[in-house]
Amino acid sequence: MNRIADSELIINNRGAVYHLDLRPEELANTIITVGDPDRVAEVSKHLDSIEHRSQHREFITHTGYIGKKRLSVVSTGIGPDNIDIVFNELDALVNIDFTTRTIKPTLSQLTIVRVGTSGALQADIPVDSAVASTHGLGVDNLLNFYRRDNNEEERQILQAFGAHTHMENITSPYISSSGAGIHKYFVEGFFHGITVTCPGFYGPQGRVLRLGLTNPELIDQLTSFRYGNHRITNFEMETSAMYGLSRLLGHQCLSLSAIVANRVEKTFSKDGAAAVENLIQKTLGILSNI
Repeated sequence: MNRIADSELIINNRGAVYHLDLRPEELANTIITVGDPDRVAEVSKHLDSIEHRSQHREFITHTGYIGKKRLSVVSTGIGPDNIDIVFNELDALVNIDFTTRTIKPTLSQLTIVRVGTSGALQADIPVDSAVASTHGLGVDNLLNFYRRDNNEEERQILQAFGAHTHMENITSPYISSSGAGIHKYFVEGFFHGITVTCPGFYGPQGRVLRLGLTNPELIDQLTSFRYGNHRITNFEMETSAMYGLSRLLGHQCLSLSAIVANRVEKTFSKDGAAAVENLIQKTLGILSNI
């Protein structure tokens, strides 16, 4: 067995993985991730009991029960770089023996559901609705650092996306699908489509304040993209990294987004907190019964 070096997997003095400050027994196999650290408590207030709380930097974890279902709620912070930290450490907690620092012979599969916010890129997806992402299409570069492969449909979507947007002049887009094993429970009451993940909030999402853009037609290009029955429904800053890493690591992952803005209609929710709360309650209701 190959021992993982101290510099590659950092374990602190209490036997917890470094960034998340979690020990293996403090994590449930069903996990809700949220970007905003303050949203952890907004989710965990619905749990019947909480057995563990921890915080290190922007990473907060509450683990407890709703009914007989054990859940962890973990904040990731914003962006694909934070997802790289969180998902690798979540996997390490269940699939690496911290004592021997070796990969376990039998691997465990996590179920990870993101509850976040997003901007819609289609006029018919109103603010305060919710999207369940069928794919995460990354225009960041995170997954390009990992060995990966795509199925034929994913390759064709990427090829069509490149021809439509010429995004390869800026970056090398990548794509991954949601986990079918968890997505099947989140069908009714959700819009479904491709979510584009951006490496920033302003220029990468087509916002102009004082700086000009290399691709001022970005929003229109994303909105008009079609491949068969697929269209781009929304964009945000985490989904493609979540889907890509989960797929490579063997976990089931789904990204759910409360729509707080519609970039086509140029509208913004009058009560985004209520939209997020509705999504939290719906998500917990579904997860507690599977």
